[in-house]
Amino acid sequence: VTAMARNGTEFGIQVSGLEGEWFTAPAPPVDGLYLPGFGEKDAGFDTGDSAITETVGWGGFVLAGAPAILSFVGGTPEEAIEYSRSMRKITVKTSPDYLIPALGFEGTAVGIDIRKVVKTNITPIIDTAMIHKKPGYPIIGAGLVHPPIECFILALKRFAEKYS
Repeated sequence: VTAMARNGTEFGIQVSGLEGEWFTAPAPPVDGLYLPGFGEKDAGFDTGDSAITETVGWGGFVLAGAPAILSFVGGTPEEAIEYSRSMRKITVKTSPDYLIPALGFEGTAVGIDIRKVVKTNITPIIDTAMIHKKPGYPIIGAGLVHPPIECFILALKRFAEKYS
């Protein structure tokens, strides 16, 4: 996976070997914590380009190494460790440079593999801000979100079409 982005309506991914093609599905809601005065009724669907950080092994992939962010996005230290470990099941390697002390100095997972995502039914974990469903508001909270599996299924089918 070379790109992930969301526009509040759709979530899309791009993959190596299929340059210029987007594989999309409806954008999911974000599960997280709201700032005072806001709640689920105010939230729009997932949006933004910050998910690009997860494509290089940062963001939600390193939650085990950033437990302080849990007070903003929600979750427990144990969940953060599990999120970081589960990303190894859908990637091709670990980074020799970005090490996570809470995981015994193992590297962060890098290289999201569409085949592994579809086979395991595990999608990347993304930490993200939550926006209001109406324009003109600042962020209303932050949380965690998973891309729709349909994006990865569509990409894998197209990849197989092109390269089989």
